[in-house]
Amino acid sequence: MLPIPYGRQHITEADIKAVTDTLLSDFLTQGPKVAEFEQKFAAYTGARYAVAVANGTAALHLCALALEVKPGQRVITTPITFAASANCVLYCGGEVHFADIDPVTGLIDLQHVRRLLESHPNGYFHGLIPVDFAGLPVDLEQARALADEFGLWVIEDSCHAPGGFFIDSHGQHQHCGNGQFADLAIFSFHPVKHIATGEGGMITTNRADLYEKLLLLRTHGITKDPAKMHRNDGGWYMEMQQLGYNYRMPDMLTALGISQLQRAEEGLARRRQLAGRYDQAFADMPQVQPLAGAAGHAYHLYVIQVADRKELYDFLREKQIFAQVHYIPVHTMPYYQELGWQPGDFPLAEAYYAQCLSIPLFPSLTDDQQHYVVDCIREFVQR
Repeated sequence: MLPIPYGRQHITEADIKAVTDTLLSDFLTQGPKVAEFEQKFAAYTGARYAVAVANGTAALHLCALALEVKPGQRVITTPITFAASANCVLYCGGEVHFADIDPVTGLIDLQHVRRLLESHPNGYFHGLIPVDFAGLPVDLEQARALADEFGLWVIEDSCHAPGGFFIDSHGQHQHCGNGQFADLAIFSFHPVKHIATGEGGMITTNRADLYEKLLLLRTHGITKDPAKMHRNDGGWYMEMQQLGYNYRMPDMLTALGISQLQRAEEGLARRRQLAGRYDQAFADMPQVQPLAGAAGHAYHLYVIQVADRKELYDFLREKQIFAQVHYIPVHTMPYYQELGWQPGDFPLAEAYYAQCLSIPLFPSLTDDQQHYVVDCIREFVQR
């Protein structure tokens, strides 16, 4: 059996042709493929606007900038996420605060968020960054109601969940990144994600004001739009109107993204099929506890919890199965401990971390490979 990673990209001949066609075109960057990817991704999520950027971290940073995070402002997120979900606030000089998780789902516990908000004067906190962890969407209708009650903006970190949805109080499917409840949503196109471009990210929103800010911030704060310039010296003229960044995504990668997006639903269906088979396989293994699923789960990850996680991790590696851990709680990282956070601050997140393991799940995982993974886990728990 070949080595089996926890996740990997799936590249087809159509993907390769899309990239090579773009390499032979007139534009390698700042060309038409960027706008095409943005339009098609916005349509996929149901959002009004989409802005392609260099990666998911750049997307988070730009969102924080567009929402004008400043020194002294406080933002709440989950400790069970990649560090970028919190770091984007620090980039702008803000302060990160954490709320503990729901141990059944791994998602930020909105009741804990409420308690945190109620324990401080109104206006103490400024924003909320819920994370659709492992592909399971946060109930953003509830998050939005909480945010409105306490005057917060909302960034949905949906890097794990393109195509995912939750069911709102009216029984409607609310797709991740559709802009109905979050001010901004972000996605990543890292190779292990649903849509792989190598590096890349996307921001979606329904707010025209934020969309215009993002376009400017993405490209050095420079505009070439005559309608927005203070003066116009000629066809070459451009204006830097604020401090921005080079967070552009090149045409070769957006061409790959367009090709991948065409089969996004096919990949999502396969992920859900594989997850369902894992659910069935582990139903008779009480030593293995998967995180809770849901109809709208996008299954970027399939996470199990086991008491002897390190031993299982090592055992699987000996069997050429390369599982992974998602995530080390952000507040336990040395940098965040220097900011005052300590182990023990969020016991549910830390208890989850002590037992979690992400096992192989990606569309090109074969049935035989999945059976092998299950058989190896069964062998371990029955020793």
